[in-house]
Parts: sequence; structure tokens; C-alpha cells
Amino acid sequence: MSLLEVKNLRIEYPSRFGTHTAVKNLSFNINRGEIVGVVGESGAGKSTVGNAIIDLLSPPGIIAGGDVFLDGDLISGKNIDQMRQIRGNKIGFIFQDPMTSLNPLFTVEQQLLETIHANLKMSNSEAVARAISLMEQVGIPEPELRIKQYPHQFSGGMRQRVVIAIALSGEPDLIIADEPTTALDVSIQDQILTLIRNLCIEKQVGCMLVTHDMGVVSNVTDRVAVMYRGDLVEFGETAQVLGEPAHEYTRSLISAVPRSDRKLGRFPLVSYIEEAHELEKLDIKTHWLGQSEDQREYTGPLLNVENVSLRFTTKDSFFESKREYVQANKNISFSINEGETFGLVGESGSGKSTVARVIAGLYPPNEGKITFEGIDLTALKSEKQRRPIRRQMQMVFQNPYTSMNPRMKIYDIIAEPIRFHKLAASEQQIQQIVFDLLDHVGLGKMAGVKYPHEFSGGQRQRISIARALATRPRLLICDEPTSALDVSVQAQILNLLKDLQDELNLTMLFISHDLPVIRQVCDRIGVMRQGELLEVSESEKLFTNPQHEYSQHLISLMPEFKGLRTAI
Repeated sequence: MSLLEVKNLRIEYPSRFGTHTAVKNLSFNINRGEIVGVVGESGAGKSTVGNAIIDLLSPPGIIAGGDVFLDGDLISGKNIDQMRQIRGNKIGFIFQDPMTSLNPLFTVEQQLLETIHANLKMSNSEAVARAISLMEQVGIPEPELRIKQYPHQFSGGMRQRVVIAIALSGEPDLIIADEPTTALDVSIQDQILTLIRNLCIEKQVGCMLVTHDMGVVSNVTDRVAVMYRGDLVEFGETAQVLGEPAHEYTRSLISAVPRSDRKLGRFPLVSYIEEAHELEKLDIKTHWLGQSEDQREYTGPLLNVENVSLRFTTKDSFFESKREYVQANKNISFSINEGETFGLVGESGSGKSTVARVIAGLYPPNEGKITFEGIDLTALKSEKQRRPIRRQMQMVFQNPYTSMNPRMKIYDIIAEPIRFHKLAASEQQIQQIVFDLLDHVGLGKMAGVKYPHEFSGGQRQRISIARALATRPRLLICDEPTSALDVSVQAQILNLLKDLQDELNLTMLFISHDLPVIRQVCDRIGVMRQGELLEVSESEKLFTNPQHEYSQHLISLMPEFKGLRTAI
């Protein structure tokens, strides 16, 4: 008997405009000790299936048909109290977005202990010891200290590790992991996946792994289910599905996986998807994105970061000697030439995103200098002085869920920076620009009338990119821009950024933990660890001959895709 059995599951979202069927008659099973991967494009229904299993569908979603069995017991249709006994105790859930699944008002310790006490009979001292042990298992340094802190004091990747620790704390029989490695670098990703793999083997735990990382799927799953627009198009042994895919969509999806062994000119697209077409080459002379101001005559690097250091206060005090700090960045120095893509890689919590926020002016550095086209940004004191530079430097934030106002329609979210910087002469021109940007990120103008909650994580990230492009920036700071994207959308977006870079001479700071993507996108790469920049090298040189020991370690952990490769 299977641990989890899903039979003819149908999920619908009724509305006044009609009923949208998100999942259509889906059937699959998971055995004890087995990891089943679920892959597919953004919006295919992968996360929806996981939410339906534990009865956490967002309104107005309903299970319109089918059954879900756990250990032979029918769990679909149970009431709230009955499902509360199952969640955490029998089914652990790792949510896709760690920031919205952690309570910002409670410490990490309080949230871990709450779950442990709800599912296990332990004294408080035993529960605290277990909580610290779990923090250590998921790779959080100094767990005794960090457990007392709040979610906002953790980086995106470290918050994801906390969510994983909470999911594992109740010793569940089944783990539903929705993009568990999205915000994790390869070293922590390897540690987490090894932990889940060992749990499955030693304690006969089953795992449903929802992911867009095909390298992870090929390395850790036993079977894989491929979904397309709510349908299960292929399901079978991982080696069989990835090595000899039967369905055209699966073959097309595999072809879009970024190569880790060599650099390509462009990302291959998933030809099976109707929307996945090559975007038209822009005529920049007439296109709105090409209409920029006269640029200064400056011959040096567009961006120069000199000995930048930043520390955060962890314990404040009137007396300087009693204050405690954490050093986020230590003497960071690098430059980016106009038209270049500079990449930053490193483990979660190494300070990559902090560097990006310092450059964008969101954090003032304690020491050092940042110049943009020769202008010292750290010397600008007033908002009036900063505003022209802000328009030329835009940021795509790591988390598409919290970087958008949930009460604003997508049209207004993208139009806001155009209005703020007075880049259009009329509302009609603003409308034309917004619709054009939505088309260019593959969503279409009808997306403008919707709200952020109506989109998947990958679709929200595309909206974030459209908003960042709305001011016609010269420097685009991309903080994990593809972390929430499946390979099909990732290929479209990265090709779009490359086209814009070629046509507009766009400069990019590209932060990612996805090493194959970094290799394909970047001209030069900097490797960070514990707030320090350890090595800066040309892209191909770093991957073929890394100099620093830590760089060698990172590249050795890069997941190898063990599937069909077309002759690209």
C-alpha cells in the first residue's frame, strides 16, 4: 500500500468570470522511502496539488473531484480539527515563500517550539535541544545564538532553512517540499537534500518534491511527474523520464535546462509551450526602451565599489562598548563596465544581497565609496540629488511575493515608477508602455487588470522584471531573478535580458546561487563567503580553473543533470 495516493484529483477556482480548472483528474502515488519529483512550467498546478493534499487551498479554490489517501486513510474532505492533527504530525510542508510562512512577531525559537510541542511529547528543555539540533542539521551557523533572533534578521536562504527545520520538527511520515532549494546555494542545497534523502531511507519517510531545478530532480528523485497546464503528461522512473522522455513537452522542457559544462550564446526555449516564442528583435531607434537621455562623456567603469563595509547592530546600547554587531560585508571592491554582466555567487548569508542593497542605496555603508559613472553615491545626501541616479539603477528583488503591493493591480505596479519619474507625457502613453512591457515578459496585457495574488511565484517574478525595466535603467541589479522561475520561463527571461543588454548596452549585477545560469549569463564573476569577496574572475576561467579553495568547493557541488541532451 502506498503512503500517499491521489486519485482523479480535480481542483477548480470558481469566479464571476467562470470556473478555472487548475488541476485536471490527476492521479499519482508516493511510497514510503521514496522521493517523487513534480516538475512543469510556472502555473502548471504543482504547488496547487501540494496545497490541496493538506487542505490549504487559497480561496476560492476547491477540490471539485477525486480523493487523497494517506496510509490508506481518506484525508480529503476531513474537517478543520481533523486536518490539524494531520498537518505537522503526519505531513510536513515546506512552503515556497519563507517570508510569508514565518511569523515576523515571534522568534525562530518560539515558532520551532510551537510546532515541536504540538506534535511531540517533550519537556521544554528537550524541545529546545531538538530545535537547536534541527537548526544545526539544516546548516545554520551558531544555532544557539541565531535561534533567539527574528525572521527579518535572517537572509532569504537562511529563512528557507528555518522553514525546513520547522517542517521536519514533527517527525512527519510525508514531506511535501514546495521549491525547498529555491533560495539556497549549492552547498546548503546539497546538505538539505542529503538530509531529506537520509530521512526517507532511514525512517521510511515519503517526499513530494516540487521543484523547477532539473539538476536536483535528476540527482535525488526516484520517480518524476511532469505537469503541463493542470494535466499530468508523464510519470515514471526518473532515469526513464529524463533519459528517454515519451512526451513532447518533457523533451522540450529538458532541452531548456541550462548547461553546466559549457557556455552557449542563447538559452534554448521550450518549443512545446505556445507562449515560448522568441521575442521580436527590438528596433531600439523607435522603441520606448531605447529613448534615454543624453549620457555623460565618461570613460571609466559605470559602477565602482571601493572597500565597502557594512555591519548590522544585533544588540543596541547607550554605551559603545556594550553594542554587538554582525559584519555583513567586509572591504568589498569590484567594478562593472558599461554593457557588462557581473555575477555574484556564494553561500546563503554570505552578503550578496546586502551588497546589492548598498549599491541601490537601500543601506548606507559604514565605510567605503560607491561611484556611478564617476558620481560618488555615498556623498549624495538629499533625495533630490539621488532621484536621477535611482531612475538609472533599478533592482529586481529576490522575493516576488513581498516586493509588490497586494492591494495594487499589476498595471498600477508597473506604471508607478513611470509616473514617479515623469517618463511619459500622457496616461495613454503610460498604458502603451505597461502593455508593451507585459508582452515582453510573456504575460500579455490582460495581466494588468489582475492582482499579485492571482499569479504564481514565477509569474510574479516576471512582473518584477517588467517593473524594473519601466524606468529604462542603465544598471539593472538582479537579486536571484530566476530563483522562482521554471526552466521554460527562465530561458525566455534571460534571453530577453540578453537582448535588452545587446540593444541598450544595459549593465547588470546578477546575483544567483544557480551556477549553470551564472555561467551562461555573466562575463565576470565574484565569489563571496562570510561577507568577503574571495575571488573575481572571468566566467569561463572560474568554471574551468577556479583559484580559491572555496570556489573549487562550490563548483564541485554543482548538480549534474543526468538526462537527455540534444545536440546544442
